[in-house]
Amino acid sequence: MDDASLVDWVFFERSRAELGPGFIRILGYFREDGEKSVAAIEQAMRDQDTVALVIPAHTLKGESRQFGAEPLAEIAEKIETVARSCIETHRFPDELIPDVVALRKMFARTITLFDQATNPLLTRAAPAAFGRKVANQEFGRI
Repeated sequence: MDDASLVDWVFFERSRAELGPGFIRILGYFREDGEKSVAAIEQAMRDQDTVALVIPAHTLKGESRQFGAEPLAEIAEKIETVARSCIETHRFPDELIPDVVALRKMFARTITLFDQATNPLLTRAAPAAFGRKVANQEFGRI
């Protein structure tokens, strides 16, 4: 999946406008909560604990949609939905392994894109070297 399709930037900017000055703080919560949710999902898969998949997937789904990260929300929703179904049938959702593996990479890339969109220091081009090149280096030399 390419970067352009990871975030609905129109929705992202609308959320930014609606949340106003609190936007960066709330985005920070998404970063922290999202990291915890991804880690909890990974741990639940390692532990083969189907019940433990549901809440972090549900949390990640909702928070991702708040910022226009629909592909991330879709993977989280799939994990949540399949896990809920597997709880009913008393089986472990092995079929989610590829989705859980893809989840961390997609979350990290989405956070990077959010950082680039909100941090002006990341969007500026870095200078080639410190300071200015002095063109007249012979001035004052004997």
